[in-house]
Amino acid sequence: MKAAVRHVSGHWYDADAGPLVRPYALTGGRTRPGPHGVRFDLIALVVVDADGPDAAAESLLGPEHRALLGLCRSETQSVAELAADADLPVGVVRVLLGDLLEGGHVKVSRPVPPARLPDERILREVIEGLRAL
Repeated sequence: MKAAVRHVSGHWYDADAGPLVRPYALTGGRTRPGPHGVRFDLIALVVVDADGPDAAAESLLGPEHRALLGLCRSETQSVAELAADADLPVGVVRVLLGDLLEGGHVKVSRPVPPARLPDERILREVIEGLRAL
């Protein structure tokens, strides 16, 4: 007996199996972004590169790549926000972002590691100095 196929919020679903396009199909079976193995933190910020490829190069991208670019075009987004807004697994978004980064379509700013943040003692001294003014 064939399962019913229905259209829900822009995605096609099979009543028994779930989404008809599996995540590994969206990434070509890849589980890691790019040949350099770039790792995207969930809080890494992604923005469209204004100096990136033109619209013709963008038109050659897949629909998921273009969807991520559209989300980043309106405002800078974190990897976690992109995954939620695109309704894609975070692993898939990381692989797709790796493609976009390698193609020069996006820029990614990584969060500052805690070891590089100013010492709490220094911040307290600055606050005390400002209060003394």
